[in-house]
Amino acid sequence: MTNWAWFGLRAGRLTSRWPERPGSDGQSGILGMPRFHPERCTSGCSDCVSACPSGAITKNPDGETGIDYARCVTCQRCTEVCPTGAFETSTDWAFAVRDRADLVFGVVADAPSDPRGQPSRRVPHALKRSLHIRHVDAGSCNGCESELEALLNPLYNLHRLGIFFTPSPRFADLLLVTGPVTIAMHEPLLRTYEAMPEPRFVMATGTCATGGGIAGGGYACHQGLAGLLPIDLWLPGCPPNPAAIMDALLVLLERRPARVNRGHLEVS
Repeated sequence: MTNWAWFGLRAGRLTSRWPERPGSDGQSGILGMPRFHPERCTSGCSDCVSACPSGAITKNPDGETGIDYARCVTCQRCTEVCPTGAFETSTDWAFAVRDRADLVFGVVADAPSDPRGQPSRRVPHALKRSLHIRHVDAGSCNGCESELEALLNPLYNLHRLGIFFTPSPRFADLLLVTGPVTIAMHEPLLRTYEAMPEPRFVMATGTCATGGGIAGGGYACHQGLAGLLPIDLWLPGCPPNPAAIMDALLVLLERRPARVNRGHLEVS
């Protein structure tokens, strides 16, 4: 008997029963998206706005503060500088939404909207138990790629849910995009999408893809995926952890409900 076989017998089952049954999602105690309590804000204070490196926190002309979670890089700077606790740390990791507006909490200056102007499409029943993903790195720092790779380890074992990655867009149902979409990756991204058969879906994964992140809007890249392709699912996070990505894929397949409404997370 080899050492690996003996180790496997001693360790037993390592794959989490989550999300199909109660079990660990592997993310206990890890800092997530900051919680916002606008009622705690004081007039004239802009410490959080000044500290936010990605422009996720803004004030409108009336002085009201809002946060766009699609642009939040979870750096926790707002929680560190806020004198009143309006922003506080949490273990709420990023959750996926179908409507871009659901990532905005409070009043955000120049609040973005879904450029398609139509609700997210429903996934055909035939794909709900067998989904194939083509991933395109459109300028990511590789943080999101590290989390995607973890989906295939023994703890998460994404394949048990009937979800697989494919190297060819010809066999893909979902285009999963990471990165703010650099100029160099713009055309390869569009060609990949065009090569996919209908019905085809698009998921913006990570804050760079959902809102541009830190580098978005610079001379060499777009402000994320918005306006370039029709987005069916938005998942912020810098990076979103494996549990968040898995949850998002099941939301797309309508096997789990979306848990965010207008920036508010429904705690189960």
